[in-house]
Amino acid sequence: MKAWELSKKLITEAKPILQSKEDLVWTEDKVDLGNLEIQEQRDRWYTHVPGSRAPDMVLIGAVQATENKGYDVTEAEKLIPVIQAAYDAKDNVNFLKLVAKLYHLLGTAPKNEQHSYWSFNYYNNFEDVTKEVAFPPRKVVNLSDQQLFDKLHAGWLAQIAGAAIGTILEGYTADNIKEAFGEVRDYLREPSTFNDDILFELAFLETILAKGKEVTSEDIGLEWVGRIIYFWTAEEVAYKNLKRGIMPPMSAELNNPWNEWIGAQMRGSVCGLVAPGNPELAARLAWIDGTVSHINNGVLGEMFNAILTSLSFTETDVRELLKKTIELMPQKSEYYSVVEFAYNACLTNETWLDAWKLCEKQFERYNWIHTYPNAAAQVVALYYGGNSFDECMYVIAMCGQDVDCNAGQIGTVYGIMFGKEAIDKKWTDPFNDQFESLCRGYEKTTISAIARRTLEALKKLNS
Repeated sequence: MKAWELSKKLITEAKPILQSKEDLVWTEDKVDLGNLEIQEQRDRWYTHVPGSRAPDMVLIGAVQATENKGYDVTEAEKLIPVIQAAYDAKDNVNFLKLVAKLYHLLGTAPKNEQHSYWSFNYYNNFEDVTKEVAFPPRKVVNLSDQQLFDKLHAGWLAQIAGAAIGTILEGYTADNIKEAFGEVRDYLREPSTFNDDILFELAFLETILAKGKEVTSEDIGLEWVGRIIYFWTAEEVAYKNLKRGIMPPMSAELNNPWNEWIGAQMRGSVCGLVAPGNPELAARLAWIDGTVSHINNGVLGEMFNAILTSLSFTETDVRELLKKTIELMPQKSEYYSVVEFAYNACLTNETWLDAWKLCEKQFERYNWIHTYPNAAAQVVALYYGGNSFDECMYVIAMCGQDVDCNAGQIGTVYGIMFGKEAIDKKWTDPFNDQFESLCRGYEKTTISAIARRTLEALKKLNS
């Protein structure tokens, strides 16, 4: 039946009803959407991170992120004290109006031609990357299904442990973590599998299982809409765009100031898990996934972790793995300049702290949720952690920033390279293989089940 026929049928069959008085259907048993909207916007001005209670001002971060991308935010910055005054006074009418105006100013901010951002190449698609990067041929990973499962299971165990370590610490500096907790070499409290990063990797797996080699960014975005119930910053904007039919790559671009933050980098491991020994496939999958919510350097961050994970199936030394991964990033990108700076800091300093202090200073203009300081932290932790999961987790925890994203992603490679025997049971026993999340279909499952789904996706892509 045509749409106009359905509409005609509806009105033709509708029989008039006379109410005795105005019903309460306007408000009765209805969620107060108005107050929800006010609270949602107030939370974007100031809130606390769920796992660590760190203070978070993502709208301030939006201004910061827009300037980081080479735009003049002078007019937007003039609104900051005005919005703060409305927020403090609980003048919600003006507060909502001013936030809308802020988004407009960010979306129309003029390009700052002198900004260093524009001195690097901009990558619109994966083909732009392959013009600069000569990916090595796929290395065949000669493992039985059981051996592959064991590696995948160990990788997921290590990722979930790393995410749990970091969830407690994210949003703080190295100095303040040291002052509050001393040397962090264990969970600071009972760990949990609840973490927004892994949700997107689970949605990716389900998309691969449904679509296989023909997977598209649109497929992944629609899986987000169906499965995920927690979003923040770039992913939240993309999700709202997707719900309104705005598909990738526009879902990542439209009104999305945070699209070079860490949200793509934090989900790269899964692309490498399903592409063992095949960094080009891992990178391509990362591009397909990343462009749902991110652009340019944000997507390159996902590529970095995808390549790192893919190569971990065939490498035996973490420092060599790190070096090879950096070499496979496009060298005319700003992202490459970040990981190269961090790597050189490691080569020229005896301690992780000395190297990290250089990175902290170098990237001080970036928010703690931005891709760059976190990519640098990953490099430092992998270099000084070497082949020890414990030492790597110690360094990444002590660096601060968006610790759960970082520790989870780089933790994965230790499980793959060295097996679960290399991950101390203090990290894995608290979970007893159980997993809970805010992803529909994965509300309550096991880490083993996730590994089995990953193996299925891997075989579907590599058949």
